[in-house]
Amino acid sequence: MQAAQTTVDPSEVAKFEAMAAEWWDPKGKFKPLHMLNPCRLDYITQQIAGEFGRNLSQERPFEGLRLLDIGCGGGLLSEPMARLGATVVGADAAAGNIPVAQVHAEQSGLDIDYRNVTAEALAAAGEQFDVVLNMEVVEHVADPLAYMTACQQLLKPGGLMICSTINRNPKSFAMAIVGAEFVMRWLPKGTHEWSKFITPDELYDLISKAGLDPVDRKGFVFNPISWQWSLSDRDLSVNYVTASVKPG
Repeated sequence: MQAAQTTVDPSEVAKFEAMAAEWWDPKGKFKPLHMLNPCRLDYITQQIAGEFGRNLSQERPFEGLRLLDIGCGGGLLSEPMARLGATVVGADAAAGNIPVAQVHAEQSGLDIDYRNVTAEALAAAGEQFDVVLNMEVVEHVADPLAYMTACQQLLKPGGLMICSTINRNPKSFAMAIVGAEFVMRWLPKGTHEWSKFITPDELYDLISKAGLDPVDRKGFVFNPISWQWSLSDRDLSVNYVTASVKPG
């Protein structure tokens, strides 16, 4: 069988591999993700529940759903999805992230299938999922359209993709790069490249060209007074998230 093409950018993988051991330190290099995680999870769970008719008040509302967490890192999203009953595959191109995620899941008593593999390789193998979580990955790949097409191929008809990224404008440069990397020092310098950021309209276009139907988008907005993130219908100026569905 012909080897699957890959959109992985080796320099981007190396950045995150170097930080792998710190994934579960809420005060470490991934502090921004730990702070954002409750807001991300609120959006993700509401979208999945709405799309598949699940009741979030039940103990394991996502029972029977197969979910892929692409760019899973240390498992910050994979673990809560597993707790909610989903059958979870966590995939990451950075090999160093996988043992970190595996050990933490084992310590947490969770059965998660973590793999050092790309979206393209999973698609070439014919893997299929009800839900694909594609969070803060598309701004790090070499070919966004090819990557999104692989994500579309990984979805069953009627499946749901949740995709978040960072807008490209002067405000996002000030907040995501100058603020997060230089002022607050939440992230190592060079973690993000502003030129790779994607506007909401560009992302909708990528999603549509990949063969998915965009159905929703919201902003993740940080309040420096309350030190918390919230969802916004109107403010997509920096971090934002989208939901799209594969036609049935």
